[in-house]
Amino acid sequence: MAFHSGFIAILGRPNVGKSTFFNTVCGEKISIVADKPQTTRNRITGIKNLPDGQLILLDTPGIHKAKRPLNRAMVQAARETIGEADVLLMMIEADRKIGEQDLYLIESLQQTPKTTPVYLAINKIDRIEKHLLLPLIDQARNLYNFKEIFPISALKREGIDELIESLKEELPEGPRLFPEDMVTDATERFIAGEFIREQITRLTSQEIPYASAVTVDAFKEDERRNVIRISATITVEKESQKAIMIGKQGAMLKKIGTLARLSMENLFGAKVFLELFVRVKKDWTASDRLLKEFGLIK
Repeated sequence: MAFHSGFIAILGRPNVGKSTFFNTVCGEKISIVADKPQTTRNRITGIKNLPDGQLILLDTPGIHKAKRPLNRAMVQAARETIGEADVLLMMIEADRKIGEQDLYLIESLQQTPKTTPVYLAINKIDRIEKHLLLPLIDQARNLYNFKEIFPISALKREGIDELIESLKEELPEGPRLFPEDMVTDATERFIAGEFIREQITRLTSQEIPYASAVTVDAFKEDERRNVIRISATITVEKESQKAIMIGKQGAMLKKIGTLARLSMENLFGAKVFLELFVRVKKDWTASDRLLKEFGLIK
């Protein structure tokens, strides 16, 4: 039996469900999920191990027309991933018409090498009646020559196994590229920072999630006691944002910390002690130096 392994880039406009699909396939919560666009900022690698294949999934920031330096950096990260993948998987939503941002991504795909197969996943089919899928599939076929189109629900795991099998067969024949017990190449330190940012995105509103960055200052493991001590700093752009982030008598910061800590304990399998601080760096999202410091641009 031939063994297939390679890289699959998951592409789509913001908030289409890429991270939910990524986590569902990997079987672990690695990429953060929130019901707000532009939650994913960095490319994240997840590994799906099968008896006859290894799928290396690349979760990317949503591709969109970006104006601010932070958004441009996110789109650039996604574009670079397109050129590195063996297979591209574009995602759209079943309960939304193909819109301007989807068409913008299709234009980008038309500039990729014709030898790179492009799949389309129509996500969130659990939200619509099945007969409404056919017009959407026909429209998609007219817009781009997709290798295959799969209706799925990443949340309900509908159609996922069939899509995984087809993607695996499309990958080159070759050995495993990562150890069989590995599910991501992201460090625990990076994941800890992402879990904090996930709760900021979920619990705060307006511009605050987009004006926040997380730096993990210390990550110390005590293997004998099965304890991890983490210290992290949340950076915002304004004093008013800092006040909201901390909340009345520290309530908001405590809630962010508690929920992030529970996610960490679930993934790391250890007791976590988490300490959070908040600081202000004026207009950091427009500063190339600070974007580089936070690892958002090279």
